[in-house]
Amino acid sequence: MTKLSVNINKIATLRNARGGNNPDLLEFAKKIQIFGAQGITVHPRPDERHIRYSDVYDLSPIVNTEFNIEGNPNEKFIKMVLDIKPTQVTLVPDGVNDITSSSGWNTIKHESFLTEVVGEFKRNNIRTSIFLNPEPKFIENLHKIGTDRIELYTEDYAVNYQQGNYSAIDPYVDCAKLLNQLNIGVNAGHDLSLKNIEFFKKKINNLLEVSIGHALITESLIMGLESVIKSYLQKLS
Repeated sequence: MTKLSVNINKIATLRNARGGNNPDLLEFAKKIQIFGAQGITVHPRPDERHIRYSDVYDLSPIVNTEFNIEGNPNEKFIKMVLDIKPTQVTLVPDGVNDITSSSGWNTIKHESFLTEVVGEFKRNNIRTSIFLNPEPKFIENLHKIGTDRIELYTEDYAVNYQQGNYSAIDPYVDCAKLLNQLNIGVNAGHDLSLKNIEFFKKKINNLLEVSIGHALITESLIMGLESVIKSYLQKLS
């Protein structure tokens, strides 16, 4: 079964809109796990517009499933990850002012940097994942970088699937096959939803984990959080 990790950034965004502590981020993390999700994902950004760095520290003892911390590995981010030692760290090349992640790493250009960062996390027994576009040229040197997994950036798939262009899955299938040959695990995330997740899962049979936030929280406004999580788990099984 592919694991579901719920990105709770949007819960923090809602809290921050009014100040105070409503909704309570920690209580939501507990409920998400009780409802069956196998992981919690957070993606703190430098301006802390949703998840704050203090939230990540507070969540650490609360998360009893897999804890996945995403972000651009600047000095502050690296220190936080080494302090907390989550199950997984996902390296994302987002800019300071980016609203959301919009592209994967150029592993050719940044090979030396990624090798250094991945090595540091692995020496501390933290599973590493690198956010990538579905392009084989950025996969071919991953054995040098040493990452455990990659997270396929799925926005292009999601947009095309909504338009009925189902062949958009093909680059992801090809990359997943190549990664399997290299013995590198496959995660996926960005704009995955109840509408498109089942097709993606069926085509990527070595899919280990999906990280879903915006769509899942939006769907929960209509269907309820517990119901939505159970629907994802059913489609991923």
